Amino acid sequence: MLAGIKSCLSVRFSKITARIGVVITLALILVLAHSFIGSTYGVGQQGRINALYDRPLGQYLQAMSVIQPKQNSIISNLTSDLLAPENTLNTIFKEAERSIVTITRTLPSPTTVTPEAQNITVLGTGFVYDNQGHIVTNNHVVGHAKTVNVLFENGDRFTAKVIGGDTLNDLAVLKLSGNITQLPGQNEESTPLPIGNSSKLQIGEPVIAIGNPYRLENTMTSGIVSATGRLIPEDTQVEQFLRLHFPWVAFSIASGIQTDAPINPGNSGGPLLNLQGQVIGMNTAAIGNNGVGFAIPSNAITRIIPTLIAKGNYTHPYLGLAIDASASAIANDYKNVPANLNGVFVNAIEKAGPADEAGLRGSGLDQYYQRHSGDMVVAVDGHNVTKADDFISYIDEHKSPGESLNLTVYRDGKILHLVAHLKPWPSLGQFVRQLISATNP
Repeated sequence: MLAGIKSCLSVRFSKITARIGVVITLALILVLAHSFIGSTYGVGQQGRINALYDRPLGQYLQAMSVIQPKQNSIISNLTSDLLAPENTLNTIFKEAERSIVTITRTLPSPTTVTPEAQNITVLGTGFVYDNQGHIVTNNHVVGHAKTVNVLFENGDRFTAKVIGGDTLNDLAVLKLSGNITQLPGQNEESTPLPIGNSSKLQIGEPVIAIGNPYRLENTMTSGIVSATGRLIPEDTQVEQFLRLHFPWVAFSIASGIQTDAPINPGNSGGPLLNLQGQVIGMNTAAIGNNGVGFAIPSNAITRIIPTLIAKGNYTHPYLGLAIDASASAIANDYKNVPANLNGVFVNAIEKAGPADEAGLRGSGLDQYYQRHSGDMVVAVDGHNVTKADDFISYIDEHKSPGESLNLTVYRDGKILHLVAHLKPWPSLGQFVRQLISATNP
């Protein structure tokens, strides 16, 4: 009897398996037929396929056939936006090129061989800021020059006076002068470029860089926003020197934009544009030729340039500390804090500076050369801090010298509330002189 039951179950199982195989085979045939007819005869044959959709399997296949047009629709809408007449790269370039200028200045040649080689020319880019003849560019483009030459796309040449500069944020303002009959910006030939809001940038957003790389005037390159919230360190020899010996005074541009749009020597000071033709950054630096370029955010331009026009200089707030930047140091720091706590770690502090007076502590080494972490700043003025740019950008963008800064700090298992009084960013020259006097008594 038991053998009969096993035989019966075996037969039923074989029949069920056979039916499942038939269903799967029919499903594959329907899918292949739908694909073949659709690709061969086009969507006009959809009605013939719909006649087969009279069972649950058919309903499923019909639902699947609706997904593809929706995907195509999304792609189509995106393509339409990119190819809209007002958003084409050529249209954006033609609208902007009249307001983008070539800036040149001369320097004495370090190795004068012939009379013709007595001077060398430094070249950069800039763009029209307003209707009063102001041009904006990088501070390193103008250097210590008092006047520079400005060339417009239509061939007009002017001299321009450098009326303001911010060496830390690498911004400068020029005022057109010389024999000018009609200032650019007061006619249709050259208008100020509209400035957008860099805080709204999204990673992956298309961008356009226009400038004069390698003296190739009016060159346009394109790419995407690779990252936002980058800290852009000043890479001059003086800054590298300070970062090594006085790290608390080494400045980094906050909220920097990283892009893979090619940025090369000569692009400095030129605009980084979005597809609406708005300036969302000023091209300033690149790491080799590896598709890693950086731009000063447009929000820094709108915050700093008016002060440079009015006063000629801009004063940044100064806290007098350096935070850990080494990945290995940060990883070690986090071993000693609760898993749910985030912040930035204080590495070094200037003696008698604002951070020192507030009671902050930096990292240190014991007699066994073991490193001990400094304070962990978890919030500033009630705003949570999770990375270095959060900390630095908040202070630079929202505070001024003379104001107080409330710091929430984690130290030895406790949360502390400290108050620092910000000072003006000090002159870098005093630190250079301090080190020279220490090494040459």
